[in-house]
Amino acid sequence: MQVVVHGSELSAATAAAALSMVGHQVYWWPHPAQPWNVLAETDWIRNEPGLYHQLSQSIDNGSLTLCESSKSLPSASVYWLAVSADQRNDADQWVEQTLGREPHDFVLVNNSTFPIGHTEILETLLRKERQVAVALPDMLEEGRAMATFTRPDSWIMGSEDDWATRQIGELLRAFNRRENNVRLMPRRAAELTKLAVIGMLATRVSYMNELASLADSLDVDIELVRQAMGSDRRIGREYLYPGCGFGGPSFARNLYRLSSIRAREGQHNGLLEQVVQVNEQKQEELFRKLWQYYDGNLKGRTVAIWGAAFKPGTARIAHAPVLRLLDALWAQGVHVRLHDPAALPAIENYYGQHPLLTLAGTAQSACENVDALLLVTEWKEYWNPDWRRLSTLMTTPLILDGRNIYDPAFVAQHGFCYRGIGRSANPQERAADDDR
Repeated sequence: MQVVVHGSELSAATAAAALSMVGHQVYWWPHPAQPWNVLAETDWIRNEPGLYHQLSQSIDNGSLTLCESSKSLPSASVYWLAVSADQRNDADQWVEQTLGREPHDFVLVNNSTFPIGHTEILETLLRKERQVAVALPDMLEEGRAMATFTRPDSWIMGSEDDWATRQIGELLRAFNRRENNVRLMPRRAAELTKLAVIGMLATRVSYMNELASLADSLDVDIELVRQAMGSDRRIGREYLYPGCGFGGPSFARNLYRLSSIRAREGQHNGLLEQVVQVNEQKQEELFRKLWQYYDGNLKGRTVAIWGAAFKPGTARIAHAPVLRLLDALWAQGVHVRLHDPAALPAIENYYGQHPLLTLAGTAQSACENVDALLLVTEWKEYWNPDWRRLSTLMTTPLILDGRNIYDPAFVAQHGFCYRGIGRSANPQERAADDDR
C-alpha cells in the first residue's frame, strides 16, 4: 500500500519505520514544529531500540520517503495521523483543507490521542463516501516501541465501516499473522479503551505504592507481599512494583486526560484523582527518606542520583519523578551529582547551568564524596555496582533505592544503610536509627 504518515511523535516514527519495513511505500511528513533534521538529532529517537536504524535503512532502500511539506505528499490509500494533542487544530486543518479535497478513496487512521469522539469529527471533514476515519489508538511502550508495534499483544481498532476495517487489516497483516489480535469496536470505545488501559496500569502501581507505605509503618517487607500477590492468577505480576512514582510524556499525560474527562462529566473525587495524588506524593518519597535520615539537616549536603529518564531505555524526562525530586532537594540547598546513560542532554536542556547540579560522566564519579545515593531509574547498568569501590567513594554509605532493585541484606553486608520503598530495614539498621 501507499501510506502517508504525518506527525513527529514516537508513534509516527515507529509507524513509518515498521510499515516501510514490510513492503508498504511510506511517505513520512513530520510536523513542521519538529522536522526530520531536528528529530534525527534528538536523543529519544536515537536511543529507542532499533528505531533509528530501521528508519535509516528504509530511507536508504527507498521504501520510506521524507517529505518537508504537505505539498510534496502523494495520493495514498492510508493516511496515518500521529500528532501530539496540542497539534489537533493543525491536524483538523490539514484533513479539511487537503485530504477533504482528495477525489480518491482512502482511510484516515487516527493514531493520535485526541478527545474522545474526535475520530468522528475528522470524518466529518472528509467529503466522499469512501473517505473513512478509523481510530487506532497508540498503545506503544516507549523503550520497546518497535517490538510492541511489530509483535503486538493486540490492536485496538475503532471502526464502523467494513471496507475501512478490511483496508487496515491488510495494512497490519504482517504484524498480525500468528493470530488475529485486532479487537474491533466502535470508534469512541477504542478511544476510551486506550485511556482505560493507562488508568488501570497506573492504579495498580499506585495501589502497590500505598501498600509499600503501609508496609513501612508495619515493618513488613513489601517484596514478600508483592511476590505472593503476583502468584495469584487473578492478579498476575505485571505493574505490581512499588517505586518512587511513574512518569513519561504518554503515560502521565493520558492519565491526567482520563481524570479530566471524568471531571468534565461531573464525576469528581474518584479513584483516578487519588491515583494521580498518590503518584505525585511518591515522586518525593526519596526526598522524605533522606530528610528523615538526616533529621531535616540537609542544607549544604551533596547527594548522587542514578537515573533521570522516566523509564529505562529512553532519553525522555517528561513528567519524570526526578523532576519533583530535584526541586525538593534544591529547595533545601542540596547539591546533586546526577548520572543517566541517555537523559543528561535532556536534563541540561531543561535546567541549564543550575548552581546545585553537576552532570556526572559515569555512575561512579557521581558518588564521589556524597552523603547519599538515590536510585531513581532502574537502568541495567545500576543493578550490580562495585559495592566495595562505592563504599570508599561515598562520605556516608546511605542507599535510597527508589525501585527496590537491590537486596537489602546483601547491601547491608557491605556496610551500607539501605532504604527502599516498603523494604524493611535489618535489625542493625533499626537499632542505628533508634540511636540516632
